[in-house]
Amino acid sequence: MVGTENWKEALPQDWLGPDGEKVACTEKLKVLEENIAELAELAQEALEDAVLMGVDERELRDTLSRLVSGLINPYKK
Repeated sequence: MVGTENWKEALPQDWLGPDGEKVACTEKLKVLEENIAELAELAQEALEDAVLMGVDERELRDTLSRLVSGLINPYKK
């Protein structure tokens, strides 16, 4: 289970670029991990709030999955 304490367990061993090459830039990896840590914290808070308000946990998880699946890459060629 990945929560705010162990979100790093969800990360891949190596981040790969679209060409399949490993992303090695330390600064890029740092920013990426900071962003994912923030997302993990917000998602955990949203889950906890939803459960406390009586929302079905599965429904919130499905909603978060749809949200992520619906993200648009503005740089896609």
